[in-house]
Amino acid sequence: MAEDRDIIKQIDELVDEEHKLERAHGDGKSLSKDEKARWRELEVQLDQLWDLLRQRRARRAAGLDPDGAETRDPSTVEGYRQ
Repeated sequence: MAEDRDIIKQIDELVDEEHKLERAHGDGKSLSKDEKARWRELEVQLDQLWDLLRQRRARRAAGLDPDGAETRDPSTVEGYRQ
């Protein structure tokens, strides 16, 4: 199972990629279809990783094994925003 630092590293890498897209296209309106799809993928992956990290921290705080946390499907983590 991934350690918290590994999850944070993945988050950082995805955020860097997201920022590169933002810098290259500013307002986001000039993104190609593929870039828009990738941007959406990045958002979903980031939401999943942040959720996994929160689960691990909550389990640890409750005295449970953080490795019991699991990556939730996109429909679950994306539903949190609504």
